[in-house]
Amino acid sequence: MSSASEKTVSPSASKQSSIKSVELSTRSPKLRPQNGHTDGPLPEGQPKQLEKASIKDRLTRMFSNKDDIPRSGGVVDLSQPSKRAVPSPAPSQQNGTSPPVKPGAVTRKPSGADPAVATKSVFQQRFVVIPDVPGGHEHHLKGSKRQEKLSDMWKTLLGKKQDQPPDADLSLVSSWVDTLKQEKESLAGDRKGGPNQSSTLVEKYGKCQEVVGRGAFGIVRISHKKMENGEKLFAVKEFRRRPEETEKKYSKRLTAEFCISSSLRHPNIIHTLDLLKDQKGDYCEVMEYCSGGDLYTLVLSAGKLEVAEADCYFKQMMRGVEYLHEMGVAHRDLKPENLLLTNHGALKITDFGNGECFRMAWENDAHMVSGLCGSAPYIAPEEYIDREFDARAVDIWACGVIYMAMRTGRHLWRVAKKDEDEFYERYLEGRRDEEGYGPIESLHRARCRNVIYSILDPNPTRRITASQVLKSEWGREIKLCKAGEEGL
Repeated sequence: MSSASEKTVSPSASKQSSIKSVELSTRSPKLRPQNGHTDGPLPEGQPKQLEKASIKDRLTRMFSNKDDIPRSGGVVDLSQPSKRAVPSPAPSQQNGTSPPVKPGAVTRKPSGADPAVATKSVFQQRFVVIPDVPGGHEHHLKGSKRQEKLSDMWKTLLGKKQDQPPDADLSLVSSWVDTLKQEKESLAGDRKGGPNQSSTLVEKYGKCQEVVGRGAFGIVRISHKKMENGEKLFAVKEFRRRPEETEKKYSKRLTAEFCISSSLRHPNIIHTLDLLKDQKGDYCEVMEYCSGGDLYTLVLSAGKLEVAEADCYFKQMMRGVEYLHEMGVAHRDLKPENLLLTNHGALKITDFGNGECFRMAWENDAHMVSGLCGSAPYIAPEEYIDREFDARAVDIWACGVIYMAMRTGRHLWRVAKKDEDEFYERYLEGRRDEEGYGPIESLHRARCRNVIYSILDPNPTRRITASQVLKSEWGREIKLCKAGEEGL
C-alpha cells in the first residue's frame, strides 16, 4: 500500500486517485510464463508437460543465460561480498591452455591471485552494482555475441515448418518469430554482400561489411575505416526505395530524415554524420556505431531486465525524448528496436524515418499531426480514434510500453483498441478498479507505478509529459550510470 507522501505525478491526479498500490496479480492476462512455470493451475484438459515444446519455449531456452549469469539475472552486487557469483572451475586441457570462456561467464580466480583479477572477471556481467562509481552501477554489453545468437536462430528457423505460437502469447520471443517469418525472403539477399559503394563512401568511412540491423527502410551495415591506430567503425544505413515511390519523393523523404537527425545533439540521441549516394544512386546514411546492439535484442536474450538496469535505460530514453520535444521534433516510432546501446550501456534513440516537426523554431504552439505509423504494440490509442493528435503524447505512450517490456519481457497488448484486444480492454478495466492492473501493480513500487499509469493514460490530454516524468519523485531518484549520463 502506498504511503500518503507517494502521490501520482499525472496532470489528472483526481482521475488517478482510484488506483491503489496493492500487490495483486489476479487481473494480469493469463500469459504463458517465460520460465516454464505456471502461477496457477493449468487449464482443464491441458497436460502438465507437453511432449514437444512449442517454438516459443524452445527459443526461450536457447536465449536463456542460465549458464552465463547468476540466478539474479545478470546482476552482481559488489557491495555484498557474500553474494558474489561463485564460478565453476574450468576443466583442464592436455595442452595446458584454458578453454574459451562463454560470453558473460565469470572466470575462475586462481588461488593466491590478486583480488583485482577476480573483480575484473565479475565485470563481465551484463549489469554490475558498484556503489563507489557514478550512478552506483555499470553496464557491460557484448552486442556482437547477441547478434551471433540471433544469426544462429535464423539458421535454425529459416526454411523449417514451425508450430504457431498460441494467440494469447504476447512475449517478445513470439513477436520476434513473427518478424522473422515476414523477413524470411530478404535475409538471404542481405547476406550476399555490401552495397555498390561509391569511392566517396569507401574513402571517407571504409568498406561496408556485416549486417547489424534490418527494417522496412533497408538494412544497416558496419563500415570499417582503417586508421593509423587501428580501425574505426561506422553504421551505414542503406535506404531502399518504396514500391511505386518516385525518385523525387524518395529523395525528399530521405533528405527530410537526414535534416532532422543530423541537427540533433544529445548524449541519448544517435549522432548522424553524413548522407551519401552509392553507385546505384541509393542513399546511405552514416551514423556513429553502437556496439552494444539494440534494446530489443538485449531484452530478448535476457528474458527481462533487472529493476535498476531497466530504470537506467528508461531515464536515458526519457532524457532523449524530452530533448526531442524541446527541439520541436517527435519520433513517432519509438520501440526497443530503435534504441541502440553502447558497450557501456549508453542508450541512443535512432531512426527518424517517421519523425515529425510539430513546431518550427519561430513558433510557440505545437501543431497537431495525423496518420497512423509505428509498430502496433507501441501505438497510442488516439491514433486509431482521433483525426489529429499531439505527437508528443504519442511518444510518451510508447515509452511506457517499452518500460513494461523491459520489466516483463512481454508486450502489454497487441493493439490499443478496446474492441479488438482483450488485454487492452482488461487494462482499461484495471484503471477503473481499485485493485489496479496486474502487470503494472507487479512493479512493487508506488512511485514507479503511478508514473507508468500516468504515462499510459488513454486520454492524451491528461497524459504526463517527458519533463514531468523526469521531475517526478521516481524520475529524480533513478540513478544514471556515467555512460548513460555522457553518452559514452
